[in-house]
Amino acid sequence: MSFEITGKLVEKYNTVQVSDRFKKREFVIEAKESNGGLDFKDFIKFQLTQDKCNLIEQLNMNDEIKVSFNIRGNKWEKEGKVNYFTNLDAWRIEKVQNQNQRRNDDMPPLPTMDDVPPENEPDDLPF
Repeated sequence: MSFEITGKLVEKYNTVQVSDRFKKREFVIEAKESNGGLDFKDFIKFQLTQDKCNLIEQLNMNDEIKVSFNIRGNKWEKEGKVNYFTNLDAWRIEKVQNQNQRRNDDMPPLPTMDDVPPENEPDDLPF
């Protein structure tokens, strides 16, 4: 099952070589949600594994990103005690443009002095 969430990148950890055949890299996003006039913040930690560890490399702190991920759960037994753990395995990360950036990109460029006609040029208006 695949999920998506958008949030601000607030932590980016180094890649950890767990064993000779397994490596992982973790990162945290701040996700905001409004409900009934109240704002809530969640800090959600994801992990990248193997060849996906570099997906976060080109992103900067405070970038708004969309994370596609799967939920993975495992059972672990040691000395007769059973534990369960859950991982959020990210498999795609996209930088999200905020609305202000989009508006500025869609606006035509401002006029420059080269766009202003010279004062001594004759009028070619018909009236």
